[in-house]
Amino acid sequence: MIRAAVVQAGSILYETEQTLAKAETLAAGAEAAGAQLAVFPEAFIGGYPKGEDFGARVGSRTPEGRKLFRRYFESAIEVPGPATERLGKTAREHSLWLVIGVIEREGGTLYCTVLFFAPDGTLAGKHRKLMPTAMERLIWGFGDGSTLPVIDTGLGKIGAVICWENYMPLLRAAMYGKGVQLYCAPTVDDRETWPVTMRHIALEGRCFVLSACQYVSGTIGGGSIIVNPMGQVLAGPARGGECILTADLDLGEVTEGKFDLDVTGHYARPDVFRLEVNEAPARVVK
Repeated sequence: MIRAAVVQAGSILYETEQTLAKAETLAAGAEAAGAQLAVFPEAFIGGYPKGEDFGARVGSRTPEGRKLFRRYFESAIEVPGPATERLGKTAREHSLWLVIGVIEREGGTLYCTVLFFAPDGTLAGKHRKLMPTAMERLIWGFGDGSTLPVIDTGLGKIGAVICWENYMPLLRAAMYGKGVQLYCAPTVDDRETWPVTMRHIALEGRCFVLSACQYVSGTIGGGSIIVNPMGQVLAGPARGGECILTADLDLGEVTEGKFDLDVTGHYARPDVFRLEVNEAPARVVK
């Protein structure tokens, strides 16, 4: 039995140092609640600039929009870098597996990324969002297949699928094929349909789903949730404010669920359907 925490909280947009300090406080809260694993929302470090258009129209960009992008870029973090050292220290001080959404910068491009930190503070892996949605494609680049980890943590096998990536059936299948047990879904989708999606994924993949949504008053309304492998809600959906949800998870329930549905095992038909995943880094210059 493990205790997992889902953190529903908002970034302090364009204030990375303040947001890092907030993450430290929230991690302490998760530890105080007895959690061994804490999942934070999408883009928690670096922020999700909901409502901003960055001065972009089809065929034109404004100088003001470029300056706003510059400000957003400067709020992003390098991986690895000083911010990841600080987050690793937070994981170590609170004995947590820490899963947290960040805006990562590399070269001149930003990525919506999830980082995994082990309780000893090491950066154990990362996942870059494969498919930014709509206007997100203006400010974020595309991840590739080289960052699709499922990590055996000792608590369970953990992976992350970000926001609307969860509507990509083949990506879900790839995660199921890697044996994910603790399926993290950091998001900013606060619609009433999101908890339904999370319940479907838990039932389909026979895994625990831990979805952390940002909460920003007047902008992002939350809806964080924890679901068991039979699609039953263990905590949430949380609305109306920042909070930390917790639930005790029995990994044996994953096995019980797969008794009658293992979508990449006995309930698959590889003679008819087969997925090929390209996990090679997609480098522009070699």
